[in-house]
Amino acid sequence: MATPVYDILIIGSGPAGATSARFAAKMGLKVLLIDKRQELGAPIQCSGAVSRHALEEAGVEPNAEFIHEDIYGFSIYNQEGKSTVIDYREIKPDEYGTGDERKPLGYVVDRRRFDRYLMTQAERAGVEVWLKTEGLGYTPGKDGSCEVQLRRFNRLLKVKAKVLVGADGLQSQAGKWANLRTHIPLRNLASCLQFIVDGVETNGLLEIITGHRWAPGGYAWVFPKGNGYTEIGLGVVRTMTNRDAQWHLDQFIQKSFFKERFKNARILEIQGGGVPLAAPLRTQYADNLILVGDAARHVNPITGGGIHTALSGGRIAGEFLAELIQSGKKTDKANLKSYQDRWLDASGHKIWQLYGEKTAIFRNKDIPLRDEQLYQTMSGYFSPDSSYKKI
Repeated sequence: MATPVYDILIIGSGPAGATSARFAAKMGLKVLLIDKRQELGAPIQCSGAVSRHALEEAGVEPNAEFIHEDIYGFSIYNQEGKSTVIDYREIKPDEYGTGDERKPLGYVVDRRRFDRYLMTQAERAGVEVWLKTEGLGYTPGKDGSCEVQLRRFNRLLKVKAKVLVGADGLQSQAGKWANLRTHIPLRNLASCLQFIVDGVETNGLLEIITGHRWAPGGYAWVFPKGNGYTEIGLGVVRTMTNRDAQWHLDQFIQKSFFKERFKNARILEIQGGGVPLAAPLRTQYADNLILVGDAARHVNPITGGGIHTALSGGRIAGEFLAELIQSGKKTDKANLKSYQDRWLDASGHKIWQLYGEKTAIFRNKDIPLRDEQLYQTMSGYFSPDSSYKKI
């Protein structure tokens, strides 16, 4: 049986992988997208918040198929309940709101349906998709391509591609195959847990609660989920507490200034996982390989938000690879370095700057001062005048 040959093979069909695939295919590349899962978007490990700008920039039309709830702004709290409200329905009432051609600022999406929608977009652009297919390794060849070893439905096979794209998440195997430094220190990893509940009212705002008492090293959140449901969750850094996320979430629900609001909450679903709050990888490429999305640490290190950065990085990766391959240049690490340079110019330098701010805050051993710094930083981050609005 002849070895299948593609321009690019992408491991991981989340937002970064599917977006990379779609843009590359639209520009004429032959693309194979694989994922070891049989159910996309699972397990759910994030709150699913994404800005309208992020969708528009990635060419994703907001669709009722994957949108849970429209979002119009933010309410940021310190641990005692002092708040900064940034409601775009009040700041720019002619632009944001309901009806009369007004629009929301962003959305809370259903990750299962969102990931499936993105994959469908990729397929309609010409991408070939294989689910229940696991990557086992890759070997750069002398002919300018690489050979990728796969297991599909328990059958071993090989595929050739000019470039392998690792979009395989936080514990990227593709990065390890290329000997890239993908290890993430425990101090830069948030352990996150959230409950999907009924019986808690919301008002179209993403509510973020800072402070060491409730979420050491991270923050807590209350997000609208749609249909009357709400997400209540938090992320903690385990090097800053001897308790797990479950204990902290119970304390937040039972003892915080929101306890009266939460008293009738009924838990319908529990979701959790690890979220990187780390710096981007310093090297995100090797011969015949690049990393994108969580695999490359394209994550906001202050908020832990990764959907926006995954969509943006995926578009950059897909467009760059199409241009490089169609130019006839080698897909070695010398030429693939320009992918990382392009990403840095678009958003990477800002992400590095955010990482520096986060590190400076949590290096402070004066907890009350650190709490105040985090509250002010988060309030400023979501301000209409923030220099980070597109990160």
